[in-house]
Amino acid sequence: MFHDLNAIFPPLVASSACMVFKKMLFPVNIDVMASTVSDYLEVFRSRRMAVIAMLGFSSGLPLALTSGTLQAWMSVAGVDIRTIGIFALVGLPYTLKFLWSPFMDRFVPPWLGRRRGWMFGTQCVLMLGIGAMGFTSPQYAIWALAALSLAVAFTSASQDIVVDAYRTDLLHEKERGAGAALFVFGYRIAMLVSGALALILSDLIGWHATYLVMAGCMIIGLVSSLSGPEPEKEIIPPKTLSEAVLGPLKDYFSRPAALMILLLITLYKLGDAYAGTMTTPFLIRGAGFSATDVGTVNKGFGLAALVLGAMFGGSLMVRLGLYRSLLYFGVLQAVSNLSFMLLAWAGKSYPVMIFAVGFENLSGGMGTAAFVSLLMALCNHRFSATQYALLSSLASLGRIVIAPSSGFLVSSVGWAAFFLVTAATALPGLWMLVYLKKEIEGIREA
Repeated sequence: MFHDLNAIFPPLVASSACMVFKKMLFPVNIDVMASTVSDYLEVFRSRRMAVIAMLGFSSGLPLALTSGTLQAWMSVAGVDIRTIGIFALVGLPYTLKFLWSPFMDRFVPPWLGRRRGWMFGTQCVLMLGIGAMGFTSPQYAIWALAALSLAVAFTSASQDIVVDAYRTDLLHEKERGAGAALFVFGYRIAMLVSGALALILSDLIGWHATYLVMAGCMIIGLVSSLSGPEPEKEIIPPKTLSEAVLGPLKDYFSRPAALMILLLITLYKLGDAYAGTMTTPFLIRGAGFSATDVGTVNKGFGLAALVLGAMFGGSLMVRLGLYRSLLYFGVLQAVSNLSFMLLAWAGKSYPVMIFAVGFENLSGGMGTAAFVSLLMALCNHRFSATQYALLSSLASLGRIVIAPSSGFLVSSVGWAAFFLVTAATALPGLWMLVYLKKEIEGIREA
């Protein structure tokens, strides 16, 4: 579109006076702008990016099938609510996955290489495990279903370990933001498939057939593992299991400001996560929106905004670099929490709700792209499975610690003040980022 301007105004372009007029209308060189946009988007056009998006889908698919969707199946089947609550423990492997990540750094499967071999193996087991869940029943085989669910969650967490490591090993520095964005895109699509679509299918074809269909969807992961390229740089794995366990720690803590960077990882997404713990209750109980409103805007439109933010943030990182991306996107994350404070003041206002949800998810997606890029940049490729698992677990620690206080804070100060506090919670992470500017800018691939 921009390249057609000269064709639209051929007589004007010939005049120097009209050239000045054109510059007043278009102060930025249109051709340069179009070229820059093309450069930003070029990073998405590669085989590596397609594989990363498919791996995001494969990584996101099993989660709901062992949590929300499984809870819905048990609820429909009339399982006791206390039993349903106990099933939340099935998700424990996702929190503890760093415990066996050194094993996946140390040992190389005899097929498809160090990372793709593990990915293919875990995906085959996931396909079988999810399919086997479809042959059980909450009414008549609850313990068999529990065992299979735990096995699927363990295998899914193991797949996450090696997928994160593969993404870290594969992507070049300028591709990390885009890779993180496409991974989020695939992950969120998978959660829709295994969540909303699975619930719809259960009414049409039954729960057993639904789980078999979901097992079939793991073919996408198998295709990505088979077709994915190997990292360009040859990586020597740890020679012993002891080195695989201790090596990642020795390597990380040999770096300047290692402890301070760990603190940054804990704090960076804290304000965003703190607000997220109460977003849905606020929209329903605080602002008075219906469940349909929340499902449509917060879950549907919010998901689209989150993916768009991740994609947009990933493309901007090509120009901004890691430090400036973390800073700018982090500021946006903090400010976006204030949009919910505005909604608390405005009351039940659909325009303000759409703005708040869109702004918060757009900023959160951009921040996620930059933050995941930081975690990848901090990993030594010899130990990327263990280091990424440890760093990502640490990143969730702050949210786990602070989340239980959210309800008490709302009861004490009200909704508007709560979201003001969540915005303030983001400030220590931003201050820490500025303090560590030289260290962040000095991060190099290892």
